[in-house]
Amino acid sequence: MGEYVIYTDSGADISTQNLEKWGVRLCPLTFSFDGEEKVYTGEEIPVKLFYDGMRAGGIARTSAVNIATLKDRFSSELKNGLDVFYLAFSSGLSSTYSSSCAAAKDLEEEYPGRRVVVVDSLAASAGQGLLLWLAVKKKREGLSIDELKAYCEGIRLNICHWFTVDDLVYLKRGGRISATAAIAGAVLGIKPLLHVDDEGHLINMAKIRGRKASIKAIVDKFGELKKPGADSEIFISHGDCEADAKLLADMLKERFGVKTTLITDIGPVIGAHSGPGTLALFFVGEHR
Repeated sequence: MGEYVIYTDSGADISTQNLEKWGVRLCPLTFSFDGEEKVYTGEEIPVKLFYDGMRAGGIARTSAVNIATLKDRFSSELKNGLDVFYLAFSSGLSSTYSSSCAAAKDLEEEYPGRRVVVVDSLAASAGQGLLLWLAVKKKREGLSIDELKAYCEGIRLNICHWFTVDDLVYLKRGGRISATAAIAGAVLGIKPLLHVDDEGHLINMAKIRGRKASIKAIVDKFGELKKPGADSEIFISHGDCEADAKLLADMLKERFGVKTTLITDIGPVIGAHSGPGTLALFFVGEHR
C-alpha cells in the first residue's frame, strides 16, 4: 500500500496544534481585512482581535487558495515518494475544491505513478474538521488512500451542521438574507437556525426569537438527528463566544448524557461570512 499524507485547508477551523497532533498538513486560505491581504494559518492575527475588528465595522473578505499554491505544497510530498489525500472546503461555498482538482490533474501528469486524491467535504468549519478527524482515525486503522476516499464520500452527508448567528448583518453582506430581513431581525431579536445541505450550501431553516432559544433549537436538532451507534464525536465551533459554546456543550450533556469532543474557534475564513457570535454544532446523524 502506498504511503500518503492527509491535507486540508483553513475552512476546517482546526487549530494548527491539533493538525500537528493528527498528522495533517494545512493549505491556508486567504482573507483580506480592510483591504490588507493576509494568509490565515491561525497565527497571524488572534481570533479575538479579528472579531473585535469586525464588531468595530471592519469588513473581511475571503478568496480561494490558488492552483499554484496547492501544486507547490503537494509537490513537496510527491517528490518524497508520498501520495496526497486532500479534504477540501465545500464546493457549495468555495471554488477551492475545483482548484484542487485542477492541481491534482497537473501534478499526476508531472509525477507519473504518484497520486493526488481530492475529496469534496461538502462541509464547512468544524463539520469539515469532524470529517477530517474521522478520516485521520481511519488512516490510522490502515485504510488505503482509495479506501479513505470511499469512506469520506460515504459518510460526509451524515455530518450534521446546525448553527446560529448573533448578528444578521454578516449574512446580509454575503447575500444570504435581504437588507429588510436583517433590519427586521435585529429589531425583533431574530436568531436564524441554519444548516449545510447535501450540496454543501448554507441554508436558512428557521427564525428563532432570542439567543437562548436558538441554542436550544440546536440541541433539539441533535436529539432529532443523532444516529444511534454512530461515531460519538461532537464538535462545536464558535466566533468569539466561548461561554455560549460551553453552554451548548453543557446542555447536550445534561439532556443526552454526551460529552463534547472538541470546542474550536471559527477562524477568519469562515468568520468573515458568519460574524462574531456564531455558534455551531457538528455530529454524525441519520442524515443532514
